[in-house]
Amino acid sequence: MASEEIVLLDVWASPYAMRVRVALVEKGVKYVCQPQNLVDKSSLLLEMNPIHKKVPVLIHNGKPICESLVIVEYIDEVWPESSPLLPIDPYQRSQARFWGDFIDKKIFVGAKELRMAEGQEKENKAKDFLENLKILEGVIGNEKFFGGDTFGYVDVALVPITSWYDVLETCGNFSIEVNCPKIMAWTRRCKERHSVSSSLPDPNKVYSFALETKKAIGLK
Repeated sequence: MASEEIVLLDVWASPYAMRVRVALVEKGVKYVCQPQNLVDKSSLLLEMNPIHKKVPVLIHNGKPICESLVIVEYIDEVWPESSPLLPIDPYQRSQARFWGDFIDKKIFVGAKELRMAEGQEKENKAKDFLENLKILEGVIGNEKFFGGDTFGYVDVALVPITSWYDVLETCGNFSIEVNCPKIMAWTRRCKERHSVSSSLPDPNKVYSFALETKKAIGLK
């Protein structure tokens, strides 16, 4: 592993990039982080991800892997020796991928829509976001993690949104603790893991970043 070159193109506040950082640390894989400016995109980013031109991009020995959940699966397959993320059983693997896709389409996209919404639309987006989070609360039930006792793929997929809780609660005028107590209990367990605590940014920093972003595009 020492001879391998592993570079991550990321943006610190991107929940998609956070997934990759968590997975790499969980696996004990050493890597070099190259922060990117998405306003003035680097030639390296454009070369490594010419289709979507966005982060994260994992560059492994000069070869790029794009899209966060694709990267997480790649990491799990290339470094299988420790902390397996996807289950061995084919059916359970399919279910993990299903919920990863759900998180992408309903939680991450829903969070962005909520942050950008105004007026009645904001109320609707807040309701939708909480309803989808409650669906995930039903999935985890009384388990420690989404994979039971094992921190895995679905946990990696969802955990970055926890650094955006303060932003989302302010935008949506709701409390995740009140509405989804099992998700909050899961959040606290995740934050006890080194892979999570060392990879996710300070929520206060994320909150300030979100305010600056909204002001920059003319939203209140």
